Amino acid sequence: MPPDDLRSAAQRIAPTFADNVVAWQRSHGRSELPWQNTQDPYRVWLSEVMLQQTQVSTVLGYFARFLDRFPTVQALAAGTEDEVFALWSGLGYYSRARNMHRCAQEVVSRFCGEFPRTAAELQTLPGIGRSTAAAIAAFCFGERVAILDGNVKRVLSRVLGFDGDLASAAQERALWNEATELLPPASEPRAIGHYTQGLMDLGATVCLPRKPSCIFCPTADACAARKEGAPERYPVKTRKLRRTAQSLWMLKARDPQGRVWLEKRPARGIWAGLYCLPVFENRSALLDELASADRQSARDEAAFVHVLTHKDLHLHPISAVCSEPRAGKSGGGWFDDREWPALGMPAPVRKLLASGG
Repeated sequence: MPPDDLRSAAQRIAPTFADNVVAWQRSHGRSELPWQNTQDPYRVWLSEVMLQQTQVSTVLGYFARFLDRFPTVQALAAGTEDEVFALWSGLGYYSRARNMHRCAQEVVSRFCGEFPRTAAELQTLPGIGRSTAAAIAAFCFGERVAILDGNVKRVLSRVLGFDGDLASAAQERALWNEATELLPPASEPRAIGHYTQGLMDLGATVCLPRKPSCIFCPTADACAARKEGAPERYPVKTRKLRRTAQSLWMLKARDPQGRVWLEKRPARGIWAGLYCLPVFENRSALLDELASADRQSARDEAAFVHVLTHKDLHLHPISAVCSEPRAGKSGGGWFDDREWPALGMPAPVRKLLASGG
């Protein structure tokens, strides 16, 4: 849709759009989630970070465990990165956990333990982007500012008939402008929280990527995509990352006492900073790592696939009993079955160790 037409569409629906979203959220939106009904920026921030690329049903348990161990931003800042990773293990996208820890430390050091009250200041913190900053500012401090996470992009692009390619930074900026145009009026400051939550709820429960439930949508009468009969073609984003595959061999080495050897991964690359079984590019390289006397104990375990966002990892575990210590390997150590569960480690490694053997 040409920009002039788009501006006309936004201006046309703006007088009723926000009111409809707010009314719908108050009567039909979600209100039972543990990070709702609060103006505590720590809890809102924690939930926003966890919910990036992760479903609500998965986040619920992690959110409760995090708050139990780190009830305040000061407690999180004082914790160790290993503790954070251990609690995060299984959520994926571990850079979120690393940035979250750094962010907590900066909130304490730069802002005396109090989150900034504006979206602009919040964006200066590690791991807080424009939409996350806006969500915190809107929910906790009533700032009149737009969010534009994945769900909201879908809702607004459909309502407006926005067919600009969101792979383009310029087109995404244009949608940000339209999102701001549609905010509740400044004369109704208390509406911003319900409006922001309403857009999130619509994207999560009604305006789904496939088979949206338009009959239940409070914006259906104004929705350009519904009138076209093709809501699923929005939003438009042409640039997609090519999916790849990689095979890795993992050494599940135990010493005569039954302890497992784990090494801390490098700061960059897959599973950065996590404790992991030693990883090799091929089977021969793994066997070369073992002393000749230990190779006789090596046994291939069932291979399996671990799915990442844009890559399939074909993992080949090999178990062995190591009679010689591996203490010369930097960043690693032997851990018994009481110790390794408390470490931050990738989900497939935790699964392997939990299965025994």
